[in-house]
Amino acid sequence: MSRIAVLGAGAWGTALAISLARRGDHDICLWSHSASLAEQLHEHGENLPYLPGYTLPLGIHVTSDLVSSVFEAKIILCVTPSQHLRATVAQIAPALTRDQILVSASKGIEETSFLRMSQVIASITNNPVAALGGPSFAQEVAAAAPTAVVIGASDPIVGQTVQREFTSPSLRLYTNDDVAGVELGGSLKNVIALAAGVVHGLNLGNNSAAALITRGIAEITRLAIACGGHRQTLAGLSGVGDLVLTCTGSLSRNRSVGVELGRGRQLPDILAGMHGKVAEGIRSTTAALGLAARYQVEMPITEQMNAVLYQNKNPREAIRELMARPNRDE
Repeated sequence: MSRIAVLGAGAWGTALAISLARRGDHDICLWSHSASLAEQLHEHGENLPYLPGYTLPLGIHVTSDLVSSVFEAKIILCVTPSQHLRATVAQIAPALTRDQILVSASKGIEETSFLRMSQVIASITNNPVAALGGPSFAQEVAAAAPTAVVIGASDPIVGQTVQREFTSPSLRLYTNDDVAGVELGGSLKNVIALAAGVVHGLNLGNNSAAALITRGIAEITRLAIACGGHRQTLAGLSGVGDLVLTCTGSLSRNRSVGVELGRGRQLPDILAGMHGKVAEGIRSTTAALGLAARYQVEMPITEQMNAVLYQNKNPREAIRELMARPNRDE
C-alpha cells in the first residue's frame, strides 16, 4: 500500500483525496494549513466549508502538521493556492527524500516570478516533478463522475507512475511530456473563464460566448507555444477541454466571479462573499500579462480582463474595445 500526501484541504484537494482513497490501496494523508479545519474534518468526516455533502473515506488521515504529512509518502500532491505553493514546498524541502514525486495540481502562475507551478517546485527541490491538468470540477470528482485528466511530466517514468497510482474506475489519466503546455492551459483558461463570465453577466448571448472561448484558446496557445509548449497539447484535455468546462460550467469559481463583474459588482465585494475560496484567474491575470510581455505575445482578452479587475474599467467598454480591434486573418 503506497502512501500519498495531499497538501491543501480546499475543495480540489479534498476531492482528490477522496478519489485516491476510494481505490482502497492507498494510505492517504490530507494536510490542512488550518488546525481548526483539520479538527473539523477529523470530527465530522466532511469538509463543510469547501466541499459539503461528500464523506471522507476512513482511509484518509487528516493533519495540520505539514512536515509529518509528507513522511514516507511516495507521491506528494500539492493542491495549495498557487501563490502559497512556494512557501509550502520550502517548508517540506528539508524533509524530502530524493525519490519522492511532487505533483502540482494548482493551476496558476506565480505573480512575482511568472513561473509555472512545476518551475516553482523545481526552484526549491531537485525531486521529480509532474503537473496535473484537465477538465475536472472538484464536486464531480468527489462524486465519482467519470473524469479524464492529464499528467504532464518530462520524465516518462514519473508520468507513468502517477498515472498508475491515480487511475480509478472514475478517473482516467493520460500522460503528456509537454509540462509547459499542460500547466499554461490550466492557468490561462481561468483568465478566459473570468471574461466568459462577464459575457454571461452582461447577457450578451451565445454568439459572444462562443467567440470569446474560441479566441481565448488562440490567445492561450500563442503564449504556451512561446514558452515552449506544443499546439496539440492545447487542443487536448488541459487546453480546450479545461477551457470549455471552466467557461461554461456553473461550478466554475472564475466564471462566477466574471458573471458578478458583468452585473456591475465590484471585485472586493465579490471576494468578500467567497469566504476564503480562491478563483485563481484573478491573480493569474497580471502574471499572465507579465509572462506575455516577456515573450512579446499579444493577449487582448487578458489585457481587457486585467483592466476590468484592477483599473475599474466598465465591462461593456472592455467588450466594445475587443470588437473594435483592427481586422485580421484568423
